[in-house]
Amino acid sequence: MSNPIQLVSWNINSVRLRLPLIKKLTETRRVDVLCLQETKVMDELFPADDLRAMGFEHLAFAGQKSYNGVAILSKIPLKNIENWQVAGFDDKRHISAELPNGTRLHNFYVPAGGDIPDIELNPKFDHKLKFLAAMTDWSKALDATQKQIIVGDFNIAPHEQDVWSHKQLLKVVSHTPIETDGLKALQAHGWIDTHREFTPLTEKLYSWWSYRGQDWDASDRGRRLDHIWLTAPLKDTLKEAWILREARGWEQPSDHVPIGVGLGL
Repeated sequence: MSNPIQLVSWNINSVRLRLPLIKKLTETRRVDVLCLQETKVMDELFPADDLRAMGFEHLAFAGQKSYNGVAILSKIPLKNIENWQVAGFDDKRHISAELPNGTRLHNFYVPAGGDIPDIELNPKFDHKLKFLAAMTDWSKALDATQKQIIVGDFNIAPHEQDVWSHKQLLKVVSHTPIETDGLKALQAHGWIDTHREFTPLTEKLYSWWSYRGQDWDASDRGRRLDHIWLTAPLKDTLKEAWILREARGWEQPSDHVPIGVGLGL
């Protein structure tokens, strides 16, 4: 392609409920590959025809009723589709596919972890930490000299400026030290944080605003929970990185907004 491929990641929080928002996204920005998390639908009910009508002819998805679920929607061919299952867990949180130039694209939905950052009191937090550890082991086994991309809702804001208040959120799930250290350890295995290539760590950057806030835009108490990382062989192809903040204000929005990169693949 003469123009950079637009790769987008979005926790859609129910793909069937928010089909109109996917349509609006495609009308707002060019989207060549769209990775969705929290699709909340079994495979037999996945709205494939609706999405193909939007131009996404190539689909890969793994879902379950009411919870979790991941999908890759693409206008360019996908091949060698795979799922990675964390030992001991049967929830659908990963799908990957190969793009035409040989780049391997991985789409992840990391567990949210509940509200209490204590593995003894909160099984969901224990699940999250175990998933993150398994994901790190999985990453170690990858060849970082190959073209690899990892995207998704990681449910962790790793840096001080990835949250509205580092001090106030240190004991809040998604920004506790055990989580942020764990995500940084995962990144250390050859991954480049695309959005921080364009926005320095000294500047605020968010992709999620809680439903609990009465006026999310005015209070701006956001967190950067969504990420797109790539390996070094793809660094020179990275042309831009963006976050579609306005999508948080769309009708019946997800609490996450689309994030994207332009890649000269």
